[in-house]
Amino acid sequence: KIFQAIVSCIGSDGTIYIIPKSFETALNKLMAEIQNTFKGLGLLIPYSWKKGEACVVRGSDTVWYRAKIIEVSGSILQVQYIDRGYIESIPQCHLYPTTFYTGIPPFCIPCQLYKTLPIGNFWQQDAVDYLQELLKNEEVEIHVEELPDNPWGKLSISLYFGGMSLSSFMAYQNYCVAEDGHDMQKLGVFEGDLSPSYLLHPLPVPGEIFPVTVTHVVSPKEIYICFDSPGNLTKYSATERAASHDSESLNKALKWCNKIVKTLPHLTNFKKELPCLAEYLDGLWYRAKLLSITQLVPVQILVQFVDYGTYLVAPSSRLRHIPCPLLKYPVQAVRVLVAGFRPASDDKNVERIPYSPEWSLKALWAMLDYVEGKHLSASILTLSPEVTISLYGDDKNLIHLKLIEMGLAELDE
Repeated sequence: KIFQAIVSCIGSDGTIYIIPKSFETALNKLMAEIQNTFKGLGLLIPYSWKKGEACVVRGSDTVWYRAKIIEVSGSILQVQYIDRGYIESIPQCHLYPTTFYTGIPPFCIPCQLYKTLPIGNFWQQDAVDYLQELLKNEEVEIHVEELPDNPWGKLSISLYFGGMSLSSFMAYQNYCVAEDGHDMQKLGVFEGDLSPSYLLHPLPVPGEIFPVTVTHVVSPKEIYICFDSPGNLTKYSATERAASHDSESLNKALKWCNKIVKTLPHLTNFKKELPCLAEYLDGLWYRAKLLSITQLVPVQILVQFVDYGTYLVAPSSRLRHIPCPLLKYPVQAVRVLVAGFRPASDDKNVERIPYSPEWSLKALWAMLDYVEGKHLSASILTLSPEVTISLYGDDKNLIHLKLIEMGLAELDE
């Protein structure tokens, strides 16, 4: 069985407590019921608590939770929140004994990693801290590998975050050994000698109008576009629905990569077109590919961010190996040429685009104004030798007509 779950906490022994996403509605309903039933403080009169007894606990967030007594020690009790997994020491005045809700099984499931042996046969504190920092309150994918011998035992699972195996990742960090290495190949972060490449984005059928965002403008004629996620997916083509799902999954995988990026090795191979992760000016890491070495001492490398089309010259310290699961998503930005216009032959503006001198800088700034942050649409005219499109503004008029009105371009029949 495979399902999505939220990691509620990591136990001090490395137990991973998860709440299946399918349980969320029922858990929220129960929590609302508990809040309506119990109000104010806990039990203020003396009470003889017993180990294993059911109770409700008023947490530090003033919310009541189901719990059970783990240990009795004077006026302080050790309790476990049975729907969250975590254990806490709490004064008696914040607890209330109850037999309410005892017929409802706990919503969180204790799990252990399948065929994964911690170094020293138990999870060290730094490994537990790392798991907590990496996984707490995050959504993950769970593959059930083996059921426990008794109903209160731990479920043996393989856990995947952003397409990466947790067992393999922790083994790479030297926190554990994956006993049979059954999913080591699924991690694939560190295969720098291979020459993987990105998948190209499937294109809509020529003539079909589809929503786009312009992510980068090279010149008024040459731009990079992304296929927008349409609000009502049912009326759009399979290509657009797939693009929307890919984009969402890619963003989740990139979020995970940004969490673990310091553990990924720096690039040592600077082969042209090699996929990598590169740090952008906002401090976040994105998918990129190497284009050329622009300087040898110190090394400076020109990269292109494949999901946006933008370029950056970066030192090697801002480039890292890309986890293989990130290669399964098609490149989000597609380079296209906009049809229907050419540079104005009588454009007297002397400031030109250095790498495309047939265009004035004024035309470039005007194009940026018309497309940046706008909801645009496009239709493909030709697929080869270049992808050529007609580009429409949010008023449904062709974008280039505005440049022609300004005298910065002319019609190209």
